[in-house]
Amino acid sequence: MNSNFKITASIVLYNSDAKQIEQIVSKFSQFISIFLIDNSPTSALSYLANKSHVIYISNPINTGFGSAHNIAINKSINLGSKYHFILNPDVTFESEIIDHMVHVINQDSSIGMIMPQILNIDGTIQSLPKLLPSPFSIIFRKLKNPRFFFNDFINYYELRNIPKDIVYNTPILSGCFTLLNLSAIKDIGMYDDKYFMYFEDWDLSRRVHQKYKTLYYPKISIVHGYESGANKSFKLFLIYIKSAIHYFNKWGWFFDKERLNINKATLDQFN
Repeated sequence: MNSNFKITASIVLYNSDAKQIEQIVSKFSQFISIFLIDNSPTSALSYLANKSHVIYISNPINTGFGSAHNIAINKSINLGSKYHFILNPDVTFESEIIDHMVHVINQDSSIGMIMPQILNIDGTIQSLPKLLPSPFSIIFRKLKNPRFFFNDFINYYELRNIPKDIVYNTPILSGCFTLLNLSAIKDIGMYDDKYFMYFEDWDLSRRVHQKYKTLYYPKISIVHGYESGANKSFKLFLIYIKSAIHYFNKWGWFFDKERLNINKATLDQFN
């Protein structure tokens, strides 16, 4: 892409698969600056910045996912970038996706954030667009019990009954592959770096959604190697709990009138 405005991207690394990162970088043209923010304890991956549009930044203190992306977002704003891609190091996609997403967001200045359809490696859809959560949402989603209630709940909360090809405005988008309108980010702020990992993308999406569209765009798709680390590692589970506490302390636990209004407005789109 050779547009008349600046586009940037960032990937946060932590002992990441170098071949996977090389594959991601290869999908971006030389006109898009890509920041590799490396939270690894060493700079072993620094050789990945072997092209002029790839900028490697070692960040061994590892202040977290959102905080690392903020380094890149700040630099992108200083470069005069208009749009900024946030990518996980475990995504796979075709280069046409980049052009398509930029085209869509550039047609509507009210879009603050856009995410494509996210697929598992086996081609099934990851249910990442969501309503704003309550504490009960988090508990039920983790426990998956009581079973007689769970199926109805998860279909409602994760909007699973919405036709798969409908474009819509939803308050929660995943940070695994999103395109940010930096005008919106300059307005509402970057990631809250009090989250080390988990919930930082939900928090940012909610803040963007208050003033802009946070668009789920399933006309195009990418593949994400979803790990669900908090379900496998006790350490990551504790980080998850800490982030959840920060989220609900910030937005409200059981009394969150804005959550009710936003969720209702989201569902009203489909009536």
